[in-house]
Amino acid sequence: MRSNDPSLLVLTSLADGAKHGYAITQDVKAIAGVTLGPGTLYGALARLEERGLIEAVVSENRRRPYRLTGSGAEALREQLTAQERVVAVGLRRLSSARAAA
Repeated sequence: MRSNDPSLLVLTSLADGAKHGYAITQDVKAIAGVTLGPGTLYGALARLEERGLIEAVVSENRRRPYRLTGSGAEALREQLTAQERVVAVGLRRLSSARAAA
């Protein structure tokens, strides 16, 4: 997954609790500056649900909230850890290159 990958952004949004589609969209915009269109958002939700990484939560109103599953939390942790390593190496290399220039 890329850092601006809709699936990664949705998983990250759901890491602090269940949200419905509009709330996910607003959260993603706040944390990543990315606006997910309805097709992108609901496509990502469908793929994540199909893979067992998220699940729908029973709701009394017409909004359908989703939450991370245990597998979803683990997949998110793995992806974020991998990206953290890439960021650390990239920043280190930039510092080295800047010092050498």
